[in-house]
Amino acid sequence: MDSSLNAARRTRELRRVAEERLDVLVVGLGATGAGAALDAASRGLRVAAVDAHDLAFGTSRWSSKLVHGGLRYLAKGQVGVAYESAVERGILLRRTAPHLAGAHPYALPLTPAVSRRQAALVMAGYRLGDGLRAAARTPRRLLPGPTLLSAARAHTLAPVLKRDGLRGALLSWDGRLLDDARLVVAIARTAAAHGAYVLTRCRALRLTGRGADVRDELTGEEFTVRARVVINAAGVWADALDPQVRLRPSRGTHLVLAPGTLPGLIAGLHVPIPGEVNRFALVLPQRDGRIHIGLTDEPVDGPAPDVPEVPDEDVRTLLEVLNGVLETRVTPEAVAGAYAGLRPLLAADGRTADLSRRHAVLPGDGVVTVVGGKLTTYRRMAEDAVDRAVALADLRAGRCRTRRIPLTGAGPRPPGVPGRLTERYGSEAGAAYELVKAYPEEVGLGLTEGDLLWSVLHEGALDTDDLLDRRTRIGLVKQDRERALAATRDVLDRTPRL
Repeated sequence: MDSSLNAARRTRELRRVAEERLDVLVVGLGATGAGAALDAASRGLRVAAVDAHDLAFGTSRWSSKLVHGGLRYLAKGQVGVAYESAVERGILLRRTAPHLAGAHPYALPLTPAVSRRQAALVMAGYRLGDGLRAAARTPRRLLPGPTLLSAARAHTLAPVLKRDGLRGALLSWDGRLLDDARLVVAIARTAAAHGAYVLTRCRALRLTGRGADVRDELTGEEFTVRARVVINAAGVWADALDPQVRLRPSRGTHLVLAPGTLPGLIAGLHVPIPGEVNRFALVLPQRDGRIHIGLTDEPVDGPAPDVPEVPDEDVRTLLEVLNGVLETRVTPEAVAGAYAGLRPLLAADGRTADLSRRHAVLPGDGVVTVVGGKLTTYRRMAEDAVDRAVALADLRAGRCRTRRIPLTGAGPRPPGVPGRLTERYGSEAGAAYELVKAYPEEVGLGLTEGDLLWSVLHEGALDTDDLLDRRTRIGLVKQDRERALAATRDVLDRTPRL
């Protein structure tokens, strides 16, 4: 079946979902919800997945874009969580999404603030993490091992570092995504290719145990979706649909620095946070030239907003940590944008920074709720949720197959296509290139009107927000968004005529 998501397909499938009785209804189309739709559909079940907004609207698009091996959890003694992360990282890198995920180096600068004992402990942790890589059977060619760098070599990878007192750096490797939202789009499209109905702008108003009452947010029409079991994968909004769930969301803030702010930076940076143990700020150079700085971990009280705001205190905190290792200070005026995501952590005593990232699957009356976890382990979370749903509803279904199902775009990359396109589209780059050649006008970050058209025709984008904030990340910087808005509207106006 075709994996293309678009407005016409949405209209057709809305009618079918309102008429059929499904095996599984998934609520939420972040990484976990899209993953559950793929898992269930690939087992031969009749599946629909709905979201009140868009693919990757919530937490999944606000991550650090890391596909990590769980070193932080290993340091806390959470060996099982760390091993699970390493296994899932290997699956993404080797099998399911090699077009979207790859290895990236990270340097921890050995400044006077990092004692030799602390450096030795961190390096020991890196080596344990490399042992997890080996245990997860991820080959060394995909993830090189850690090493100690001289001060001169550290400056080659990160010339922005302070020279005074720098002893060198600890270099480690971990997985990175080209774009976290694009991962979710690929999962959702793969689910659609396996027969799942993938419906954005459909809000689940209430879960009934026999399905859900749903409202089409584009028309206001309400209808009932009948299903033998419901998987609630609504993330930080899961407790609004399942009162048994108690969440304690944690806000993770990132700053976005414009290209050229940290010139010559090749590696990412791990910067120790003063007064904390095994916590680091991350400096993450992006393919588009921007630099992302993160990550805070602050508890959030009250109802979860659709789009979290970034408080000034988070900006000050991240800049203070960053400037502790830089030769030239980064001022607040250099921050071109910022974003925050909410982690759906299970409520427990203590700081949110100390809460386990282990996920939980909570069965109820015809509803299975999956919460917690992290982007790297979305596939395992989906597998556990579908396993529980199959058992709860006594469905006839085979075992999980998603360990070996390549996501859309994961095939061989076509020759003769610009590297930018093969990095973005993988095996679909040739088809995307035809649109880019036909509509070459640039809209921002090296992307063209052809790229936007591809997102409308194949990736389920319905409006300017979908295009600027999720199918691309132009919207992370307000000025870039404003410059691209007129061209984006032109693309949407033109699409019905294509």
